[in-house]
Amino acid sequence: MTKILMILTSHDRLGDTGEKTGFWLEEFAAPYYVFKDAGAEVTLASPQGGKPPLDPKSDEEDFQTDATRRFKEDKEAQELLANTERLDEIYPTQYDAVFYPGGHGPMWDLAENADSRRIIEAFVNGGRPLGAVCHAPAVFRHTQTEDGKPLVEGRKVTGFTNGEEEGVGLTDVVPFLLEDMLKEKGADYSKGEDWAPYVLVDGKLVTGQNPASSEEAAKKLLELIED
Repeated sequence: MTKILMILTSHDRLGDTGEKTGFWLEEFAAPYYVFKDAGAEVTLASPQGGKPPLDPKSDEEDFQTDATRRFKEDKEAQELLANTERLDEIYPTQYDAVFYPGGHGPMWDLAENADSRRIIEAFVNGGRPLGAVCHAPAVFRHTQTEDGKPLVEGRKVTGFTNGEEEGVGLTDVVPFLLEDMLKEKGADYSKGEDWAPYVLVDGKLVTGQNPASSEEAAKKLLELIED
């Protein structure tokens, strides 16, 4: 059975705004069901383990999809999410692929997390598929290749755009702008229209621009496992 690791944020504070953040529900739910419906075994992990914080905005009615509604009726999935494994106890060799859902939370914790970096570098150096959507490409901020270069240098990647960040009014709240960071690391960054699906595949690396890209990114990751 295909084994897929999904890594979620444990960070719940939206900078100094006093508001909450976390993972974006649709970016978890849509890929989760893509993987489950394909017969994969899904393991969930986060830096602190236990129940990761949900961005409350992603739970608003305007952002519900078939996948989020399915999740709200799925007791097994809810139980799994409430008991994520600790990232420092994860052995990457046990999994066929890893996928990072977004939300603003990863900008603070997963971008700086040594265990996340260890896992990503193990997957890339081992030639196994890796996916990240929306804000989750923040996890590549410090990752490197075996020869010490930025992991995304020269690679086709996308992620939440400066325009989309401005659209949600958080340009001055986030610790860095994702689009700018990826470009600074030498990535061949590109983007589609704001809020429209846009997914890139470069070797075994899959990135999606925004929430609308999460399902397609998950499907592309599955294709890479099957290759």
